[in-house]
Amino acid sequence: MQTDARSLGSGVRADVETVEIEPPGPRALRITYTPSIDGDPDAGEIVWTWVPYAERDGRGKDRPVLVIGRQSAERVYAVRLTSRAHEGDRDFLALGSGPWDAQGRPSWIDIEQLYSVHVDGMRREASALDLDRFVRVADALHRRYGWEAGA
Repeated sequence: MQTDARSLGSGVRADVETVEIEPPGPRALRITYTPSIDGDPDAGEIVWTWVPYAERDGRGKDRPVLVIGRQSAERVYAVRLTSRAHEGDRDFLALGSGPWDAQGRPSWIDIEQLYSVHVDGMRREASALDLDRFVRVADALHRRYGWEAGA
């Protein structure tokens, strides 16, 4: 298979871009917690990557995402973070603040949108999310999609 080495608006090669994907069925994704600050995106870590806008027109922005599990040897599943408040919105979970945001702003996890992040599309590791908050996110994703959590 030949890969497409074009660069889109992100400055990242098209074959390693972060892409929004349809959430897979309950047995297709297992949520895990295996953070290891080692230069690779691991489940339980918040990493920065270029995330496309919903319009899918080549525009997007560099933003933090929470890695929730492995998709393949080269890709991980992730949900995006935002600093915009979403009180009462069932598609968002309040996460609080952490070292992933240099300004110390509270963050929200968007549990409606799922992304596939290529290891070469990751800009940087920000931090590991503590287990208590990760379990809250995993529980919300389990209730929404039926995905199981564990090793």
